[in-house]
Order: sequence, then C-alpha cells, then structure tokens
Amino acid sequence: MNTSSKRKGILLAGGHGTRFYPATRSISKQLLPIYDKPMLYYPLTTLMLAGIKDILIITWEHERELFEKLLGNGEQWGLKLQYAAQEKPRGIAEAFRIAEQFIGDDAVCLMLGDNILYGEGIADLLQKAGQQIEGATIFGYWVQDPERYGVVSFDDQGQPLDIVEKPENPSSNYAVIGLYFYDNQVVDIAKQMQPSARGELEITDVTRVYLEQKNLQVTKLGRGIAWLDTGTPSAWLEASNFIQILEHRQGLKIGCPEEIAWRMGYIDSHQLMTLANPLLKSGYGKYLRNLVS
Repeated sequence: MNTSSKRKGILLAGGHGTRFYPATRSISKQLLPIYDKPMLYYPLTTLMLAGIKDILIITWEHERELFEKLLGNGEQWGLKLQYAAQEKPRGIAEAFRIAEQFIGDDAVCLMLGDNILYGEGIADLLQKAGQQIEGATIFGYWVQDPERYGVVSFDDQGQPLDIVEKPENPSSNYAVIGLYFYDNQVVDIAKQMQPSARGELEITDVTRVYLEQKNLQVTKLGRGIAWLDTGTPSAWLEASNFIQILEHRQGLKIGCPEEIAWRMGYIDSHQLMTLANPLLKSGYGKYLRNLVS
C-alpha cells in the first residue's frame, strides 16, 4: 500500500473524561474498552491505515505510564510511538503547540482519541489525504444533530464556504469529524491563535485559516462509512454494540493494530505469530494466528 512517510501523526488522548464519571475517575476514557479492544486502538489503526508510522500520543502526565504499558514504543507493530503531556485541557489546537518539536518540518495528521472511523474504502481516502503535502484536508459527515459539532457548509459548486463551531442554527448537516490533515504551517497558525470565548484554542479556527487561504479540501463521507464519536457513555455503548455486531457477523476484527501492521507490511508473518502466541487463550490471539494459517 501507499504510505505517507512525510507525515506524522498525533493522537489526542487527554481530557478529564468528566462525562464518563465515575467510570473515569481512575482511568483515562481512551483506555476503556470498545467491545474487545481499548478505545485508543481504533483511532491508532486509522492513522496506521493512512500510512502514518511516527505517532505522538498526548495524554495527562499521571496517565502516561498506563498508555506506555498498553502500547509501548510501537516497535511490535512497526511503529514509532512517542508520548507528551497535556497539563490541562486548553482546546484541540493546543496539540500542535505541544507537538512542535515532534512535527519538525513535516506535515501532520491529528486524530481525536475517542473517534472511530470504519467503512469500505477508508484506507484509500486516508492515504489520498495523507499524500496532500500542502494545505489541509478535513472530512464532513452528515448528522441529524449538527449543532453538537463543528459544521462545514458548501457553496453551489460543492466547495467549502464556512466552518462554524457548534452553531445554534446550523447552515449544513455536515459535521467535521475528529480527523485533520494539515501541512507544516499549522504549527505557526496554532502558535498565533488566541483562546476563544470558552477559553480554548479551537481547531475550527485553525481550519478556517486554510479556508481563507483557499487551501482547504473537504471530503464528504458517504452512507457506507460509519463515524462514531464515543465521548459519552451512551455513544460508547452504541460503538461497542456496533463493533460486536460486525465482528460477530463477519468473523473479522475492526481496529486490530496487529492485523493492520501485518497487512500494511509493517511486520511479517513471523512477527505476527510472535504477537499472537501469548494471546492464544483468547479469541483475539486465535484470530491473529488464523490470519497467517
């Protein structure tokens, strides 16, 4: 498959998870399981499908050890994982300030740690976006309650016209999902931003700069693709049920980093079996073994 070697990835896994209290008083929301895998596996594998192997995970300093225990340095999956701390939630766009040295001179892709993206052709869409070294690419998804999200509207030619964060009267039903591809100038844009009225560095304001430059592409995701924002307990349960139904019906796993690393050529069959052997008492380990056999 094509890869995006000039683009780095960021997984934003901070936040207090207050909407999950008391379940998240002692553990990060992104470490809770979505059916049979930690929540973070799903956005991580989305970045992997985009061909991104060098990834920074931003979390709370006191939770960093838990993430490292789960993911390590990524070598087992052919990845390079690094970690950085977020002192307190100051908005999604703060991730680019935190990651400035990590990003260096490269383009970057940011994904929120509680978002799940699934569907036919996703890998091709992600890799196409990853190959756009200049400008920005975001994804629009039709929802019935756009006022809960950043909303992108379009002109008569289908070009992006405006982006508004959680509008009271949305001009479109297209929500911007938590996956953003930017070129390297995003670091300077984020550093020059001022907090919004709610005291956060808004990712919508970052994207609007690219819109004003006429350097923004918006890919509309169709009905065959599922976008799940697992930011509330009810949405978390819906996502778990969705994954369980599909995996049970098809016998194929979703968001499995071992399988994706193997299919992307990041690891070989021997390495996959090495990962599977300690897990053979679970259906997960048997699934990995069966991929090879």
